Amino acid sequence: MHETPYDDREGVIWFNGDFVPWMDAKLHVLNHALHYASAVFEGMRAYNSEIFELTAHNKRLHASAEVLGFEVPYTVAELDDACCEALSRSGLTDAYLRPIAWRGPEQMGVSAQKCEIQVAIAVWEWPSYFTPEARMKGIELDWAIYRRPDPRTAPVSAKAAGLYMICTLSKHAAEAKGFSDALMLDWRGQLAETTGANMFLVIDGDIHTPTPDCFLDGITRRSVINLAKKRGYEVIERTIMPEELSDASEMFVTGTAAEVTPIARIADDHTFTVGEITRTLMQDYDDLVNGRAEVAAAE
Repeated sequence: MHETPYDDREGVIWFNGDFVPWMDAKLHVLNHALHYASAVFEGMRAYNSEIFELTAHNKRLHASAEVLGFEVPYTVAELDDACCEALSRSGLTDAYLRPIAWRGPEQMGVSAQKCEIQVAIAVWEWPSYFTPEARMKGIELDWAIYRRPDPRTAPVSAKAAGLYMICTLSKHAAEAKGFSDALMLDWRGQLAETTGANMFLVIDGDIHTPTPDCFLDGITRRSVINLAKKRGYEVIERTIMPEELSDASEMFVTGTAAEVTPIARIADDHTFTVGEITRTLMQDYDDLVNGRAEVAAAE
């Protein structure tokens, strides 16, 4: 199925404070972000015209920019308003939103002190990250060819563009072998995440999840932890080694794009059922984002 390229669509994009026609939202080839990955971004979903955890996402955009040494020139409140207006102008009720902030073309080289910061927000229709059939049966993962880096070697607390190249390469390698995604270890050999989602294991009726000390503590992750605790499940954040996958009966991942997605298999090593806890949290999350339930806001 052919997908329309993202630079050839109808609509408008919020670009440095103004709405411009979609195909006019262009950059010069010498933007610093293109050459040195000095950009941070967010991914949000809107359900029934409401953007889930809007402010939490824009706060994280600001925090990520700070980690990369620059300041977003719009307040969180201004970004919230811009996201809402962008969604309204799109005419969509269920949609994906992508705010991004980056260093512009004023300086070229490793140093970028003189670069002005640019910001854009785009909205488009993006159904489930994985097919509905795959989500119901559980997706299959391969082992990633790269590992999450040591915090001493990369700004791991930021949702930064450059950190995703190892994800792209790992996902491509997995897809070439017929898998949906890849399971990433960290530099210590501990379980970390998939290429774009946090992971959870169900072991003896409790929910275990890796401590996010070298990857993002996802907003969806925190929402699902709240939902699980509300159900009375024990949620344990800890170091988890790969061999412990054999102890798990269920496994699922969470993320804005992935939502709550069960895992059926990891390479030829492990298989899991789409069990009661996973199905319950899938439904609870669907109820939450569609306004049928409440949970404490992510911080």
